[in-house]
Amino acid sequence: MTGSRPVPRAGQPKARWWLPSLIVLMAILGAGCLAAAAYIGTGADSSARAAAPSAASGAGPQSGSQGSSATIPAAAPGPDANTPVPAVSGLADPGWVARTAEATGIPDRALAAYAGAAMAIRGDQPSCGLGWNTLAAIGLVESGHGSINGAQLASDGQVSPRIVGIALDGSTTDTIPDTDDGSLDGDPEWDRAVGPMQFIPSTWAGHASDGNGDGQAEVNQIDDAALTAAKYLCASARDLTQPADWITAIAAYNRSAEYNQRVAEAATQYARTGGAPG
Repeated sequence: MTGSRPVPRAGQPKARWWLPSLIVLMAILGAGCLAAAAYIGTGADSSARAAAPSAASGAGPQSGSQGSSATIPAAAPGPDANTPVPAVSGLADPGWVARTAEATGIPDRALAAYAGAAMAIRGDQPSCGLGWNTLAAIGLVESGHGSINGAQLASDGQVSPRIVGIALDGSTTDTIPDTDDGSLDGDPEWDRAVGPMQFIPSTWAGHASDGNGDGQAEVNQIDDAALTAAKYLCASARDLTQPADWITAIAAYNRSAEYNQRVAEAATQYARTGGAPG
C-alpha cells in the first residue's frame, strides 16, 4: 500500500478525476517538462512514471521530449548467440544504472528492474512508449522502492519481509472481497495489495510476468513486479507518450487523483535528476 494513505489499487474501477491531473500535466509540460521527458523513456519516449510530468515523452515524466528518442544504454551482449536472455535487471548498462541511482536516490537494484522492464516492454510493444521513470515513480509511491514497513530489497530482487497492504474492506478504500481464497495475500476474506508494486490478486492473476528468468512470477520479486507493471500499464494498446493515455494508464493502476499527481511529480523529478541515459 502507499504509505499511510490507503487508496484504490491496481485493477480497481476508474472515476472522473482526470481534469486536475491533466491541468497539472499541462502545467509541467509548459515548464519545460518536454525536454525532461526525453530523458526518461526508451525509444520514442521512455517512461516509468506519469503523463503529468511528461505525457509527451511516453510514460509521462519519463525521458524524452515529444519526438525525441533517448534510450537507456543496453548492457554488453553475452559471449555468444546461445547465451540465455538475461533477467530484465541485466538489460540496462550497469554504468548508467549506477550514475542514475546516485543522482535520483533510487536503489540501484530497483532501478535496474525498472529500466530493464521498460526496455523489455519496448521490445514487445514499441508503440506503448513506457519510460523507466514512470515505473520508478510508481515504485516510490507504492512502497518506497520495496522499503515500506521495514522491508528490504535484496541483491536477488526479493523483498523481505513480504509487503502486504491493508484489507480492502471499504473502510478507507473501495470494497474488494477476496478473489483468490487468500493464496496471494493471505487473506481469505478481503483482497489486499501485495509486493513492491502493490498488485491486488485479480490484477496479478491476469498479468503476472517472469522478469528474472527463473520460470516463475513472484509478486514480491522486483523484476517480476516491474515487468508485470509495465505490461499492465501498456495494456489496451495505450500510447503513453500521449497525456490522456498516460493518465488513463495510471488511473487503471490507481484511480485516485492524488495518486496520479504524486506519480507524475515523482516521474518528472526522476527524469530531470536522472538526466539523459548515455
